[in-house]
Amino acid sequence: MRVDQFDFELPKELIADRPAEPRESARLLVVGDAIEDRRVADLPRLLRHGDLLVFNDTKVIPVRLTGTRGDASIEVTLHRDLGQGAWLAFAKGAKRLKPGDRLAFGEDFSADVTGKTPAGEVALRFALEPAEFRAALDRHGSMPLPPYIKRPRGGDPRDIRDYQTIFAEKEGAVAAPTAGLHFTKPLLAALGAAGIEHLTVTLHVGAGTFLPVKVEEVGDHVMHSETGFLEAAAAERLNRVRADGGRIVAVGTTSLRLLETAADVDGRFRPFAGETALFITPGYRFRAVDVLITNFHLPRSTLFTLVAAFAGLERIKHAYAHAIRERYRFFSYGDACLLLPEAAR
Repeated sequence: MRVDQFDFELPKELIADRPAEPRESARLLVVGDAIEDRRVADLPRLLRHGDLLVFNDTKVIPVRLTGTRGDASIEVTLHRDLGQGAWLAFAKGAKRLKPGDRLAFGEDFSADVTGKTPAGEVALRFALEPAEFRAALDRHGSMPLPPYIKRPRGGDPRDIRDYQTIFAEKEGAVAAPTAGLHFTKPLLAALGAAGIEHLTVTLHVGAGTFLPVKVEEVGDHVMHSETGFLEAAAAERLNRVRADGGRIVAVGTTSLRLLETAADVDGRFRPFAGETALFITPGYRFRAVDVLITNFHLPRSTLFTLVAAFAGLERIKHAYAHAIRERYRFFSYGDACLLLPEAAR
């Protein structure tokens, strides 16, 4: 399939730069046999008794850094930890950087440029022990918001709270699993009272999630890999829910990709720990997830191909056109969709 089949025009004013307050007041576009305009707060009435919500408990670390290289200012976003103080980073003005350059982010915090990758990433090395490095990030780093959300140099402290789900526990993400941002403790209590429970899995979201598909044919795109974990107890619980006739409801594309990676060909879940580079496009046979809750995604992105695969390309295009007409808020801090699969399984 051609990438331009996954394109659409979005008015810039529909890109949300702050989350809804309260979180569950965000709008929710239900895409099933018909399209329905609801709110995230309506989920206890939209889901079924016995359904199981699956959230991603990864925690975003403040990996966006501003500093200097000599007299020049520099901004980098760390996105892959290579171990022993080495990181790959995206850098503004990366072409001007060369091995041996030192980047200063604070009086006690600097990194040496050790090289570049063919993809244009900068390789950095920090001479700090892990605990010291993490403390330095807390002092000098800001949240790695996607590039379509504009912030002043050095970031906005409010995003430290806003760009983190209530499930955030295991550090390692450089982007938030944003569908989970809509959930609050009162909403979870209401869901529980309706017989809708939840559990967590882990997929450490990488910055590659924001990269556009630049090839002409979707199948030629090379998917980025991310580290994920599904514990044995969680796998057993997922299998029990399925056996009892409940539905698995993935909250976010990251939870979905981890669940689909961990399920065998018969849809039975196994414990998982490792890397996944699962690239879901139309024609993929879903075996693990019955319902998907997700935000609105960028055109020509791997996430838009995923929702097109789940809900059907023409149906998702129709839904997005409706959302644009009705002035839904898009992307990371925007509104959400409740997607039912194109065909019952």
